Amino acid sequence: MTSTFATVRSNLTIQEAARKMRDRNIDCLVVVEGGEPIGIVTDRDLCCRAVADRIDPSRATVRDFMTAKVAFCFGDQDIVDGAHLMEKQHIRRLAVLDRENRMLGLVSVDDIARCSYFLAGQILERSAVTAH
Repeated sequence: MTSTFATVRSNLTIQEAARKMRDRNIDCLVVVEGGEPIGIVTDRDLCCRAVADRIDPSRATVRDFMTAKVAFCFGDQDIVDGAHLMEKQHIRRLAVLDRENRMLGLVSVDDIARCSYFLAGQILERSAVTAH
């Protein structure tokens, strides 16, 4: 799990979000309202959805491009449970929460690969099959 993550509010422009990702050298931001995660926006969301459609980055907001449903697991769950959830939902990042629903961090396919190449391979294979 990566415990260093950045959060933004949904009304931030995608230009500001992209700058934050660049300045922190990260590939996603957790979108929060009232201290709880309501979405995730990735560099791929900004590139493949906003830039590809010629959206004005100084006017469009994170809310317009975020994935609104945040998939999560709890910090005290087994990593295999998290990996299977990622595989089932075809996602590459999973929010990790404490039992009070506060963000602890993010777990990515790369994090899982450090523990098990097999589990990471399953997630990626499933993502590749559904992407086509």
